[in-house]
Amino acid sequence: MRTDPSAISCFLLCLLLAIPSSLVAAANAPNILFIMTDQQIADGLSARMGREHLHTPALDSLMARGTYFTRAYAPNPLCMPARNSIFTGRYPHETGVTDNTPMHSGERLDPKAFPVLGSYFRSAGYHTGYFGKWHLCYDAARSDIHGFEQINVQQKDTVTADHAVAFLKSPASSRPFLLVASFLNPHNIAEYTRGQPLSNGPVGEPPALEKLPPPPENLGAPVAEPDTMTVIRRGYHANRRLFPVGQFTPSIWRAMRWGYYRMIEKVDAEIGRILDALREQGLEENTLVVFVSDHGECAGAHGLSQKTVFYEESVRVPLILSAPGQREARTSDALVNVGVDLLPTMLAYAGLKKPARLPGASLRPLVAGEPVTGWRDEVVVGNHMSQGGLLAEEGFVPITEGRMVRTEHYKYCIYGHGERRESLVDLRNDPGEMVDLASDPGYRDIVNEHRERLRRFGKQQDDALVEVLLADQVGPRPFERVTSSQRPTTPVAAPR
Repeated sequence: MRTDPSAISCFLLCLLLAIPSSLVAAANAPNILFIMTDQQIADGLSARMGREHLHTPALDSLMARGTYFTRAYAPNPLCMPARNSIFTGRYPHETGVTDNTPMHSGERLDPKAFPVLGSYFRSAGYHTGYFGKWHLCYDAARSDIHGFEQINVQQKDTVTADHAVAFLKSPASSRPFLLVASFLNPHNIAEYTRGQPLSNGPVGEPPALEKLPPPPENLGAPVAEPDTMTVIRRGYHANRRLFPVGQFTPSIWRAMRWGYYRMIEKVDAEIGRILDALREQGLEENTLVVFVSDHGECAGAHGLSQKTVFYEESVRVPLILSAPGQREARTSDALVNVGVDLLPTMLAYAGLKKPARLPGASLRPLVAGEPVTGWRDEVVVGNHMSQGGLLAEEGFVPITEGRMVRTEHYKYCIYGHGERRESLVDLRNDPGEMVDLASDPGYRDIVNEHRERLRRFGKQQDDALVEVLLADQVGPRPFERVTSSQRPTTPVAAPR
């Protein structure tokens, strides 16, 4: 969809209400290619996990001349909260988009309070395009609100790549461009697990058992996990319509993971087409390429599929930044929240000042390998686990909210409901998160330290839920007794 050029002046007038007039791109501002996949695990590329079971040549080539962030986290491990955070640069508790319910209710964000990525860059003189999955709380037909001049919203990855390639091959403009290619896969793993048709095409039949990838080492539930997570797992497994994995054997999980890797390969091929076009058009040397996924996929970790939980497979995401002129692979162990850090990073590369309302920080010095002092030593993530299944025998749906604090070696979580509502894992010695230490007296000081870190975050970022969670951190709080008839219905086959 192309916007009528006569509407541009009206658009700019409206935009100035939300975007500071000082945001004008630098004369030598680079192009920005922003590639997003959906539900891809952080190490889901062969440059990270080897080629025995997965081959991703496009992402590997990007990583060979980019910086891979080993500890990048979703702001909330679910599609709509993550995407609306990433594209506004604000935490989900700020936007109010904490689960997928706006997808059904049609809720919209105020563009004056929450300007979106495209509006920043179009206001600064960039030519803007967006193709693929949307799931943003803005009317896709309103270019005057979201700022994308060319837009095609759908969930067919081949079509997304077609439009992105055409955008790159269109007549050259004197303006730099911001191009967003938002892919659906490997999200089709949700349908694959349920035995449903895949919207982006089949992946074939799994081979013999000995050729399948192994099951995850952390297939079982953690020792001494919060009863919150025990109830959530039971609720998910009880809903066989959405999460039919409660009776999965290790061999079934292996076949499921085989299919998941094929979906990553399918989307990698589409990404490769875009990177090839970028190179063929002579644009590679002056383009910042950002690759990220909105959240991960459990794929059997702790007996779970899909996302929303705070386990590493769900909440940690792949993040690669390839800066103009970068010719070597780098890694960074900095703690990154992609919801608040990516927009400031792209603004920095364009020579644009970060608005004070954005809480994140630019990753540009880290990409350049420059010494960085004062970088954060914690990442805070939120969730609202509203996708649980009905526990018929108990007559309620387990729904709870929580907060996670990831520090150098530990991960602390606290949830809104349950008898034991806290967890602590030592990620340095227990990367699979198999032993919960929150109730171990030997870790009481570390638990208290993380409580205080979260309390400080809540005050600094005006996160009202934090104090509610911490007010009675050891006391029981019953789950909401919400019946299935009170919950929004989601079509089984509709990608979420």
